[in-house]
Amino acid sequence: MEAENQTGISEFILLGFSEEPELQPFIFGLFLSMYLVTVLGNLLIILAISSDSHLHTPMYFFLTNLSLVDICFSTTIVPRILVNIHTENKAISYMDCLTQVYFSMFFPILDTLLLTVMAYDRFVAICHPLYYTVVMNPRLCGMLVFITWFIGVMTSLLHILLIMHLTFCRDLEIPHFFCELTHILKLACSDTFLNSTLIYFMTGVLGVFPLIGILFSYSQIASSIRKMSSSGGKQKAFSTCGSHLSVVSLFYGTGVAVYFTSAVTHSSQKISVASVMYTVVTPMLNPFIYSLRNKDVKGALGRLLSRSASCLW
Repeated sequence: MEAENQTGISEFILLGFSEEPELQPFIFGLFLSMYLVTVLGNLLIILAISSDSHLHTPMYFFLTNLSLVDICFSTTIVPRILVNIHTENKAISYMDCLTQVYFSMFFPILDTLLLTVMAYDRFVAICHPLYYTVVMNPRLCGMLVFITWFIGVMTSLLHILLIMHLTFCRDLEIPHFFCELTHILKLACSDTFLNSTLIYFMTGVLGVFPLIGILFSYSQIASSIRKMSSSGGKQKAFSTCGSHLSVVSLFYGTGVAVYFTSAVTHSSQKISVASVMYTVVTPMLNPFIYSLRNKDVKGALGRLLSRSASCLW
């Protein structure tokens, strides 16, 4: 393919998973099932928290935002996979691909920052309980969520603006099931130094530093819990932190797995499987983690389902 301006590119080709025809119905059914569970599970969390006045607290306000982000993240990836399998057409337009790149960066950034904010919320609640309502007031909570969205919007937009100045002169086949930033950069024939530098810089700022903040918060939380004399207080502290810590471990664990899989292997199949864990499985499991490990959420879900059943009958 001759070198051409980026405006001359009409589409990319998403190679996806296996090309064997007999596997396509299974892959379609698997992703459709996971997507429906993700949307339903996170939607139930949002409805349960919204309908229960006891859960109108900063911790559950952030959880509602996290569930919304998980729905949107999964929606960015899975419907396109289903359409491609159903139509047997792997092409994706240039603008649709850039849109997918944008949101596939935007929502993980929100996930990272929201998990950090939630760790700070638990830090204040356990280490400084007397000042909790003063510190975590509605204005601060709203400001923290606004800042996370603003950072996500501007960071993702900066990446897209840099991509739009690239030219592509190679085979435009993407060995992945969605338009992922690093795969797009590999297809460029112009200099991608600025793009790569921005990736490394933002990974450090929005990946490593939030993780350091989370670890610091939990080190202080662990110290405070050890000083508690009441076993009931310790158990309550563990219950409020356990769900969040499990989600953090799952999110960062799958993210690191994708990174190391990409670094040690050139197999697109292995990279795709690791990416499925990060992009699809993690958003699906989050509502189960919070509902199974959190008595307040389980109670709210039970009351919501009871009201829904009574309305139907």
